[in-house]
Amino acid sequence: AYTVLDIPGKGKGAVAIRDIRPGEVILNEKPLFTVPPTIKSSPLDLLREKLGRVTDEQKQAFFSLSYVNFPKNKDPAKDIDELALAIFSTNAVIAGEEVGVFPRMARLNHGCSSGFNAVYSFRPTEGTLYVHAIKPIAKGEELLTAYSDTKKPRDQRRDYLRANYAFDCTCSVCTLPEKESKASDARLSQMAAKWQRFAKWIDGSFDGVEAIKLVRGIWKLGEEEGYFSERGRLAADAVWVAAGHSDADAVRQWGEVSKKWYAMELGEGNEQVLFTEKILARPETHPAWGSREQLKVGGPELAGA
Repeated sequence: AYTVLDIPGKGKGAVAIRDIRPGEVILNEKPLFTVPPTIKSSPLDLLREKLGRVTDEQKQAFFSLSYVNFPKNKDPAKDIDELALAIFSTNAVIAGEEVGVFPRMARLNHGCSSGFNAVYSFRPTEGTLYVHAIKPIAKGEELLTAYSDTKKPRDQRRDYLRANYAFDCTCSVCTLPEKESKASDARLSQMAAKWQRFAKWIDGSFDGVEAIKLVRGIWKLGEEEGYFSERGRLAADAVWVAAGHSDADAVRQWGEVSKKWYAMELGEGNEQVLFTEKILARPETHPAWGSREQLKVGGPELAGA
């Protein structure tokens, strides 16, 4: 579906060689190797050991990856262990309970908010990372994913990316004219605030009707922003609220939305889709069922659902 090219100002990047539809698997990849998220031994020794177990071709793929924050007093041509650490720190992503390097996936550059068109997820049962398109991607368009939480104002996003990846983001959102950028920042900040408020439903701060209003508000802002990631999770959270208040109709309505978007983001047959299918058949089996007062909380009624 794509090829890797040199992209001015970005190094290498992945570009579509044909049209890609939403929900399509762009790639799936086993990790080159994984390491625990915390270790007691020397990270240099651990990486040397891991790289000693891979093939020459795999080692070449690893050392061809970009890196940042390499010690200024070191020489990458001589200090190979330090180079390996810099490459790993720049490119590693969560792989179940460990952290791994995926050389093919690492070629996807970053986009903020509405600027990215692909998402990745790791399936522990398969030990495989999948990348799915969440928007239509036209032939010749760059494939972009998100390196961080992009529901932050432009200055904060850029500061984070500059500190952790040593680049100034020039995605389609970060290069908006000032007026449009401020409008985007306002939408993203409102989304983040509503997510934060929504999380308080679990401690009884408010009822499910208000919770579902918050979900609809987040969805509406995302629609306006063009931010289509996390919709499966958002609808699944609405299912949780509906189940908590024993609203079977709302469980089914939100469940259908969750299933659709989880399938697009994570692929058919993933654990989230399978779980949702069981709940659609028998809403009362949801773990949250009946945990709050019985209440009709309401269904989606969403654009783009």
